[in-house]
Formats: sequence, C-alpha cells, structure tokens
Amino acid sequence: MKTENLAKFKSLFEEQRASLTYSQSVIHPDFIIQKDDLLDDADMTTSELETSMRMRLRNRESLYAKKIDEALARIADGTFGSCGDCGDEIELKRLEARPTATLCVNCKEEAEHREQLHIDSHRPKSLGVKLRLA
Repeated sequence: MKTENLAKFKSLFEEQRASLTYSQSVIHPDFIIQKDDLLDDADMTTSELETSMRMRLRNRESLYAKKIDEALARIADGTFGSCGDCGDEIELKRLEARPTATLCVNCKEEAEHREQLHIDSHRPKSLGVKLRLA
C-alpha cells in the first residue's frame, strides 16, 4: 500500500480513537440513575431502557476502539491492507468503505457463506442446490 494512503488511514484511525475516548467520558456519567427516575414504574422502566441503550452503545464503541487499535498495529507492522486469509491486497475502495477490514471481498464473502451454513445447520436452498421432487 502506498505511504500516503497509510498516512491517511493512520490519521483517520487516530481521529476516530480520540473521538471515541471523548464519547466514552461523556457517556459514563449518564449511567447513574437519578432519584427522580425512580418515582414510578414508567419512569423507572424508561430510565432502565435508556441505561441499557447507553451500555450497548458503550460496548459497541469499545469493540470498535479495539478494531482501531488492531488496525493501527497492522499499520505499524506493515500488514495493513493485506487480507488476513489469502494475503492479497485489500482493494482501496473496500478500505475506504470499511477501514478496519481485515479480509478482501472474496475471503469475506466466503466467510459469510460459511457462517450462513452454520447458523441453522443446513445449506440454504438459494445456493443453487437442486431439490429432489418426491
């Protein structure tokens, strides 16, 4: 991958990391339940739902922060932009759309196909398998 593209992605990841760090510091105080939120069942339910949503958001952000850190590590060790399965270069368009991508389009499609096969323990009928008529 070209040096200017690596620098662009590194800058992008560092900006996103800083943004997530700021967001986490803002969200944290919102986890505290206020006494006014416990006045009746409806207020308590609303407060619990809001707290649950904030926790899910925080969890998603922490997972994304981990992906950013892993991408920065790949930039540092020179493997950023290489597919983790086949070793081919990941297309720039894919990285621009999903900067933390670790698989090329073909390997990602194969991985999703394998996941689909395991979800319900049998092959989907839409994969071109001919059905036998009884």
